[in-house]
Amino acid sequence: MGPVMPLVTLCHPDMVRTVLSASAAIAPKDMILSRFLKPWLGDGLLLSGGDKWSRHRRMLTPAFHFNILKSYVRIFNDSVNIMHAKWKRLVSEGSAHLDMFEHISLMTLDSLQKCVFSFDSNCQEKPSEYISAVLELSALVTKRSEQLFLHMDSLYHLTSEGQRFRRVCRLVHDFTDSIIQERRRTLHDQGLDDLLKAKAKVKTLDFIDVLLLAKDEDGKELSDEDIRAEADTFMFGGHDTTASGLSWVLYNLARHPEHQERCRQEVRELLRDREPKEIEW
Repeated sequence: MGPVMPLVTLCHPDMVRTVLSASAAIAPKDMILSRFLKPWLGDGLLLSGGDKWSRHRRMLTPAFHFNILKSYVRIFNDSVNIMHAKWKRLVSEGSAHLDMFEHISLMTLDSLQKCVFSFDSNCQEKPSEYISAVLELSALVTKRSEQLFLHMDSLYHLTSEGQRFRRVCRLVHDFTDSIIQERRRTLHDQGLDDLLKAKAKVKTLDFIDVLLLAKDEDGKELSDEDIRAEADTFMFGGHDTTASGLSWVLYNLARHPEHQERCRQEVRELLRDREPKEIEW
């Protein structure tokens, strides 16, 4: 990359498998992109390594228990229904083409905000300052990685984009911090047992709840900074990868109508004679 930075790109599955299956203690992280993301994402699962990664990974395991994930299916359905309604409206107005990635990114961000924070910004239908900030930070990090002379922190922070990055970063951090503080107050005022009973009624324990309740084998909790890092990491890492995968699937189904029809028939068979006609766990 330029005259000074050697990069090794692994493409063959056997090579990639070796890296992906390596222990977290020895697996190398991408230090270039990591350095640009750290002011935003902190030392969460994506960027941390060694003992800290292992400790956090163990503490976050309950967040992916089936009983917690099952309750999210209803949230996914609701978010997708909003997207479908928007598509139907656009088609009725004469739109024959859609930028799938833009729409699906908003849908995945909408879903994640509800699952991570129990927060509904209605971002698929109207502008959301927080969602716009997440998308802008992603774009700024990508742009910086492609401009070698901006890799120097001292130089980048002097540029208008560097200053913008810091401002938008603060906005995202302030949003996450406010949710964490509000939830801590609720936990303190309401008590753990009453909080869990209240959550059981709505059958949804969000990601922030799990992080606040998490303890390691020594009984130590995550700090507010650690919780913010993990929540911000999942908002960043979760929306983009999922949106990319779904967009790629829909693109290929659009190109191959016969496979699209086979998928449609399979879904119809699964949902036959079921009410309500929504995908369930």
